[in-house]
Amino acid sequence: MLSELIHAWHDFYVLVGTASATLVGLMFVSATIGAQVFTESNRAGMRAFLSPTVVHFSAVLFICILAAIPSQTWQTLAALLAACSLAGIAYSARVWMQLFVRRRGFYALIPVLGYLLILVGVFLLLKESAVGLDLLAAALITLLLAGIRNAWDMTIWIVIRTPVSEGAARRTEQG
Repeated sequence: MLSELIHAWHDFYVLVGTASATLVGLMFVSATIGAQVFTESNRAGMRAFLSPTVVHFSAVLFICILAAIPSQTWQTLAALLAACSLAGIAYSARVWMQLFVRRRGFYALIPVLGYLLILVGVFLLLKESAVGLDLLAAALITLLLAGIRNAWDMTIWIVIRTPVSEGAARRTEQG
């Protein structure tokens, strides 16, 4: 029965869901801190990194919430995951097109892999196979790690572009 299988995954979904929710919050903090470097000239870069990272973290959170619902049936869970996966693939394809123009399409390919893993898991769930939950876990970890990598890149980008005050520059030179 699906509810028994999902119960065995409960701690995983709580842990990964909590991590993704925390990372969404940290993305808002990062965006607020980096607001001084977001200008009209780099708006496309912001859209390419900030928004997709929040979307992928939010997708992980939403999927963890869905999977933790004890009354799910194989079919309802598969249908909801299919909808999330297809929306994620469509969104990632759009982001990939934006990044491909800038020759940085790699950033969008890893999330696509995560969403494709969900889609394969959906087919296994429809066959009432517990392996579908294993693929779902792999997909969530893939999306979480892709988001972390993209968030790190964005943070480094912000740090490099953040102006340094004269006092801080002098202390750095002296120290």
